[in-house]
Amino acid sequence: MLIDDEPLALDYLELQLQKISDVEVIAKLTYFDIEKHFSLLEKVQVVFMDIEMPRKNGLELAEQLLEVNSSLLVVFVTAYQEYALRAFELNALDYIMKPLQLDRLKVTLERIETKLQAQLKLQPLPIGEPLQINVFGDLTFSFQNKDLPNIKWRTSKSQELFLYLLHNLEKSTHKTELIDILWPEMEEEKAFQQLYTAIYHTRKTLHPLREYLSIKNQAGGYKLLLQNSRIDIIDWEQMIQAAPPLQDKTAAEKYENMVRLYSGSYLQNYDYIWVEAERYRLDQLWIKTAYQLAKWYEENDEIEKAETWYLKICSISPEDEHAHFSLMKLYATFNYGVLVDHQYAQLKKALERLDLSISPLIENWYMQYRHKSTIL
Repeated sequence: MLIDDEPLALDYLELQLQKISDVEVIAKLTYFDIEKHFSLLEKVQVVFMDIEMPRKNGLELAEQLLEVNSSLLVVFVTAYQEYALRAFELNALDYIMKPLQLDRLKVTLERIETKLQAQLKLQPLPIGEPLQINVFGDLTFSFQNKDLPNIKWRTSKSQELFLYLLHNLEKSTHKTELIDILWPEMEEEKAFQQLYTAIYHTRKTLHPLREYLSIKNQAGGYKLLLQNSRIDIIDWEQMIQAAPPLQDKTAAEKYENMVRLYSGSYLQNYDYIWVEAERYRLDQLWIKTAYQLAKWYEENDEIEKAETWYLKICSISPEDEHAHFSLMKLYATFNYGVLVDHQYAQLKKALERLDLSISPLIENWYMQYRHKSTIL
């Protein structure tokens, strides 16, 4: 399908395509209307479209077409070099420059053919099996009995866009909010073009998972919808909230299993400002649960296990005074003076990095402990 507001440009592109490839042009349109031309999207494999059109920018139109048919291969045709360079990475291919050069068009068609052949070779996903979305540490996708091929994001912005929509799951996120998050310093018109391009790339990346994940236009923004999918962090939090009181060995084992599932902070490997508040909240929930476990073991004279969990808390939150102090008192009970000193030094170092001082309570306890040790 060819879309360009200039009829002569449409005729010329069709002529050039027919010279070099067995391409069937099923429609030539000066304007694409989603409702009027909806049925075409079920038949077409490739769309060539201009970027600069008076009624709708080609980048915006492309992301609307991909919402209907995410398997579409879109080739942008533009007379403006800056659009091509700004919209796509080198070797992305999905653009050609006007005036059309026959050799360049041949390269485009060869690459399209390669992509179409690759689509045919894609392994079918398990039928009916839920998709597991993992956000502990890094973003990964998996099925219970099948490893997914590595999802490759075209740009870092398209990945962040997906993660922000996932972060706001089932909510419509306005386009201006996305621009403020992803391109805060960019001029508005350019930022919107980047947004449409990122939506386009994100939909293409998620195409193999289209039965589970979809991005919908809604109320001037976008919403990520999930079907037959689970998110590890949500399942984990629900498990914590439904946990029985920690009163016996059986409950303690269940708590151990729950806290071990927290294999990394929420999106730990991504340095996004917008994720920090939720990451902190979930870390604190883990710490609270780990404290319950450590305290229960300490009260039930399972000192080694209590030590293990206090140390884990210190590794997650090095500046947590209560965990360090609990270890210091634990070591003091067994006269492990070297370990008391070590734990005090670790806490002091962690707090100094934040330009903080040890609380007077802990400082006084430690000074009294050292004084008694010196006398003895």
